Amino acid sequence: MIKRKNWTKKMLAVVACAGLLMTNPAFTEAATAAERSAYQAVFDADYYRSAYPDVAAAFGNNKAALFNHFVNYGLREGRSCSADFNPQAYRAKYADLQQAFGDDMAAYCRHYVTCGKAEGRDGGGTGSVSAATVTDAATTDTATVQGNVIGTCTTEYDATVPRAVNVELAAARINGVVVQPGKSFSFSSTILPRTSANGYVVAPIYISGTVGTGTGGGVCQVSSTLYAAMLHAGLPATERYPHSLPVIYLPAGYDAAIAGTSKDLKFTNTFSQPLLIQASASGGVLTVTLSLQ
Repeated sequence: MIKRKNWTKKMLAVVACAGLLMTNPAFTEAATAAERSAYQAVFDADYYRSAYPDVAAAFGNNKAALFNHFVNYGLREGRSCSADFNPQAYRAKYADLQQAFGDDMAAYCRHYVTCGKAEGRDGGGTGSVSAATVTDAATTDTATVQGNVIGTCTTEYDATVPRAVNVELAAARINGVVVQPGKSFSFSSTILPRTSANGYVVAPIYISGTVGTGTGGGVCQVSSTLYAAMLHAGLPATERYPHSLPVIYLPAGYDAAIAGTSKDLKFTNTFSQPLLIQASASGGVLTVTLSLQ
């Protein structure tokens, strides 16, 4: 395990998630009344509750609390606010809007409502959450980054401890996966069950707010690094859970916990092109890159 010593210094040296949204001023200040009004115009509380089980578990049917979660956290985390619209994905899809609005996320919401939808622009939503989720990922043997890179993140791990075996194995199993447009990806399914038969070893894990041990400890660093790359790419998660304790390799809100069959990281390729996942883990450096083919 990497020690939590010199946390701030290590985070600056370790985390190289290009353009991480935490640096965006829009997410470091409280939303104004005008911004909240723009977000409210595209927000569907029923969709948000159904799409994100972690939020539903925390807030139930409280629509005001669901909206506040989206404004304060979900927007930054790249979550969709309705079946039709995801602000981060909408921003990523259109260079002309990026030039016009920059980091003003409320402006993207206003544009979609007033112009974008009528113009036939893709709002980047994940679609109806009642539809069946189908995983259709093909693998390729890819040694170098290919295509148009839309998101990448690098974190560090201790290569001298057993946990490293699990990090490197999970990275190898997602490397080269191609997710076709409209198809879904499951991290847990892709890396296979965390058993000794599948090559995983016993290492530290978080268990309900405490530190224990379990087979596969460390795979969450790979899922979290992938999730951070997704945030940069404007690719929303359809399923994602935070850890019960802070992780040392990424800031709060950028982690994605994996636990048996109960917690997974999933997303649907909302782009019109195939999405390639590339991951490498060697010598204590883990990098996950997303690119369009």
